[in-house]
Amino acid sequence: MSDTTVRSTVEEHRFPCDTCGSDLRYLPGTGRLHCDHCGNEEDISETGPWAGAIAELDFRTAIERRLPEQEIEETRVLSCPNCGAEVEFQESVHAKECPFCATPVVTDTGTHRHIKPKGVLPFTLDEGEARKAMTDWLGSLWFAPNGLQQYARKGRRLSGIYVPYWTFDAQTQSAYRGQRGTVYTTGTGDKKRTKVRWRNVSGAVARAFDDVLVLASRALPRRFTDALEPWDLSAMEPYQPEYLAGFRAEAYQIELTDAYTTAREHMDAVIRRDIRFDIGGDRQRISSVNTKVSNVTFKHVLLPVWMAAYRYNGDSYRFVVNARTGRVQGERPWSIWKITFAVLLAVLLAGLLGYLYALSETGAI
Repeated sequence: MSDTTVRSTVEEHRFPCDTCGSDLRYLPGTGRLHCDHCGNEEDISETGPWAGAIAELDFRTAIERRLPEQEIEETRVLSCPNCGAEVEFQESVHAKECPFCATPVVTDTGTHRHIKPKGVLPFTLDEGEARKAMTDWLGSLWFAPNGLQQYARKGRRLSGIYVPYWTFDAQTQSAYRGQRGTVYTTGTGDKKRTKVRWRNVSGAVARAFDDVLVLASRALPRRFTDALEPWDLSAMEPYQPEYLAGFRAEAYQIELTDAYTTAREHMDAVIRRDIRFDIGGDRQRISSVNTKVSNVTFKHVLLPVWMAAYRYNGDSYRFVVNARTGRVQGERPWSIWKITFAVLLAVLLAGLLGYLYALSETGAI
């Protein structure tokens, strides 16, 4: 499989307007579907097979491949020849543009079988608000090329994409051994020295982890998506396909077991912090930790981003906007002319300051 798979929910989940029959789309920041053709709006139903609480799934059952078949779905995909992304569209569609790198996608079709989403964090920012956030961010960057800023302001539509994540819950009990350090001083004056007195300690800490978030995509650099946090997961809704109408949803490529390894790294770091707090004193050393993990559950969730992939002067630039908060991250563009001008200006300023200093030393000024 290639790096990522995207399923097009525009084609997968079509909701016809009761008034004119055109396709409805989810209206960001509302609980409604909107028809661009006639303006009709319809509320998203709170009943049906997707309604109710966001259910957690048992981790052990999943890795043993014993999940019920209704928790699994299969999608068909097209592969991007440039970045390796896989994008799903209707079988009748033979060419589309990759939302991740703006390259036309025309290759063979494959399939992807995966665990269905359980929760979705709906879009609240519309495309216009996301574009403003992106252009404001570009405008705040030092040495960004003016042409790219102008191109972004006048450019193509942004793509609304739901990015896949895993969340993990777990109970942990950790027994530890270590040392508590007490700082003290000896001597006086120039002979004053700081020393640490160490004492062996042992103990146990417990923590309940809730919604440890792990990115399940390889389409975007993790440094981008991490910088989009925090996400208001408390506002997450039970998955309903209506929330995806008019958007795309990327399918996960980080498998559940690999994601759990990442989640455990996060948990272990938090546990070690808890242990240091429990040891107390001025300094802490941890010799050993034995953690027992129980009641591990997970869910597959979708979080919203607006994304732009621009080709400018032969180079590709990607920008992502948190569709809840407006926080922006992207590939850093540089203007060689601006950098050159800034360097020359700095050299001239340094020369002028040096000249004025020399004059002051000779008493000329």
